Amino acid sequence: MQLSQVVGQQAAKQGLLHMFNSGHFPHALLLAGHEGTGGLPLALALAKYVFCENRTATDACGTCASCGKVEKLEHADLHLSFPSIPPKPGTKAMSKYYISDFREFVGQTPYGTTYDWLQFINAENKQGNLTAEECREMIEQLNLKSYEGGKKVQLIWRPEYLGKEGNILLKLIEEPPADTLMIFVAEATEDILPTILSRTQIVRLAPIPAADIADTLMQRRITDERNAAQIGHMAGGSFTEALRLVQHTQNDLFADVRNWFNALFTNNGIAIAKFSDDWSKAGREQQKNFLHYVISLLENAIRCRYLPQLSPALPPDEAQFAQKLAGMKLTFEAMQQMTEEISKTIYHIERNAHSKTQLHALSVRLVYAIQNRPLPV
Repeated sequence: MQLSQVVGQQAAKQGLLHMFNSGHFPHALLLAGHEGTGGLPLALALAKYVFCENRTATDACGTCASCGKVEKLEHADLHLSFPSIPPKPGTKAMSKYYISDFREFVGQTPYGTTYDWLQFINAENKQGNLTAEECREMIEQLNLKSYEGGKKVQLIWRPEYLGKEGNILLKLIEEPPADTLMIFVAEATEDILPTILSRTQIVRLAPIPAADIADTLMQRRITDERNAAQIGHMAGGSFTEALRLVQHTQNDLFADVRNWFNALFTNNGIAIAKFSDDWSKAGREQQKNFLHYVISLLENAIRCRYLPQLSPALPPDEAQFAQKLAGMKLTFEAMQQMTEEISKTIYHIERNAHSKTQLHALSVRLVYAIQNRPLPV
């Protein structure tokens, strides 16, 4: 993984490169961003840049021996710590017992979640942990000389899993050995020990723009242009979510949205019943994806109404649909109510409610919202 291959995060990448090339790189860095924003891929790409023998001002070369070792997570001076479980009764959870599994996991799913990782190692209901023994091993490793004569990098994925034992690392974080960089990758800074948080320099990772997600999905030939554009808007700034959506969004959703809205605005009971029946036969993930997509179109319609100078970043027919919706005699409160009703339906579908009933009831509630009529009690 090179910096150019990390999806989005242009501001973060530029800031990190500037700090490194100007000689002001912090010895303890915390990359903080929501799930799917790419904290782990960015940390690994940064490590590759640090070790690269032929780096440029903007990226690692990707071809030297050091880059190859980091790509395989086999560089002797790259130390990895991550949540793990005891491999057998009577032993402590430590990353070194799972390093081969972690290499395979990252190679397959660099944007995978902590939950994905723990399932990958068959943790089942066991809680992952970063133990006191893990902390002591970090201290011991980083106080050794560099194996290859350069810098040492300690990458800690999800420091939220450090309990009070994390205080063992405070002296190391505050006064690390020479040429040692510590990179923490977190999703919830509020769950990190304040004593650790105060000793790191935080770089916030923003949600990934829909256009960047769509471009990456197309460039990597994961899906076609039309589907990529729709998924980019549904993913909510998360490339992890985008990859999940690809698995559950096989067809173009727009035609069904347009037909459904025509039925809603004309109060066509037969068409509404057909919609509910047809979509009740789809899987729950597909139903949720469809409804999330509708919410994204409604949000674009609101932006079109109140920011008409900004063209929606949608395919032409979807942009036209959003603009047409924005121009209709539909109050802001009605559009807000529609979004809330759809969100409630997603909630119930997630909890295995009868989908045909939910979709039909939703359609009725949306008709009342469109007509600005109160629901009968």
